[in-house]
Amino acid sequence: MPRLLLLRHAMTRGNLERRWTGTTDEPLAPEGVALARRSAGTGEFLPRRVWSSPLLRCRETAALLWPEVEAVAVPALRETGFGPFENKNHQELAGDPLYEEWTRSGGTAPVPGLESREEVAARALPALGGILDTLAASGEDGAVVTHGGIIMECCAAWGSPPRDYSRWWAPCCGGWLVSLEDWRGTGRFALIQEIHPVREEKTP
Repeated sequence: MPRLLLLRHAMTRGNLERRWTGTTDEPLAPEGVALARRSAGTGEFLPRRVWSSPLLRCRETAALLWPEVEAVAVPALRETGFGPFENKNHQELAGDPLYEEWTRSGGTAPVPGLESREEVAARALPALGGILDTLAASGEDGAVVTHGGIIMECCAAWGSPPRDYSRWWAPCCGGWLVSLEDWRGTGRFALIQEIHPVREEKTP
């Protein structure tokens, strides 16, 4: 039974500062490196093939988790471009009527220069579908290290049992392990397990 791990990258400085870090290509923060290293080698899942977003934070996460497997960067798996909100946080955007309308709409209101969910799905889902086809045909386990929005789009489109888009949100170094056993017959994958970040052990 081929399986796929959909994993969000470890955290960057922008994540820690709660910025809308979309196409901004920044490396992992020291905290993100530590998180990925804690997560490496945990559990029994070892992918034979790994794909990632081309952005540095995803490529670094993949290399830390599975150094023995070279990740293939897929341009279509990059994060949403946040346009006028890019690399800014809520405090910096407070009072911006365009931002307030967008957040009230749950991120669906059109914003000039901001990539819509429909645009993200149009580029990301065909690329992800090709990866799923490859794994289902080969019977191999694989992993995709990408961004929260990409994971939510993929799971909302094909995940089983179905759930709303926002309920597929994943924290940094968290995600979803899914079965591709029925992918070729149904065009859907089945949730096996939610993957949680590995917490730092506190010394007494």
